[in-house]
Amino acid sequence: MSSFGQISKALIAATSVLVASTAVFAAAQAPAAPPPAAERIANPVAEFAGIDKITGRIITFDVYVDETVQFGALQVTPRVCYSRPDTEQPKTDSFVEVDEITLDRKIRRIFTGWMFAESPGLNAVEHAVYDVWLKGCKQKSDVPAPTAAKADTAKPKTEAAKPKAPAPQPADAAEPADDEPATAN
Repeated sequence: MSSFGQISKALIAATSVLVASTAVFAAAQAPAAPPPAAERIANPVAEFAGIDKITGRIITFDVYVDETVQFGALQVTPRVCYSRPDTEQPKTDSFVEVDEITLDRKIRRIFTGWMFAESPGLNAVEHAVYDVWLKGCKQKSDVPAPTAAKADTAKPKTEAAKPKAPAPQPADAAEPADDEPATAN
């Protein structure tokens, strides 16, 4: 029994050492607090690419957030466009609404959702004639901002464009009253 008792005690001691070392190893491998997540950058401009499947042309176009741009029979409206700082792994996404103008001139929503620039095939709009996908987000665009375009159209053109008040008519040139017959000379 002494050899069996010694083996049992050795086995228990070895198990205790193994459990203790596993706990120490697990504590060392435990993930540290995650680094703070980089803040998203809200961008005023979303950059899209679109293909016209009939002509085969690929077009890149910028759209300001909450503005609508027409690409063929599609109207594209980004609601937000987020990116990450240049020091972080790129993650660019935009919440987009896409409407189709049908042949009977009705507007029909064909897409509402998130588009991801790093995975353009994931949530691209695939239409019978046009495809649209997000390329990126921008802080500036060569396209004038919609507020600047509205300000230009709000300016008065010239004085000649204003309607003039009608000129007063002389009292003797007034039309005859209904009870007086008109005479022909």
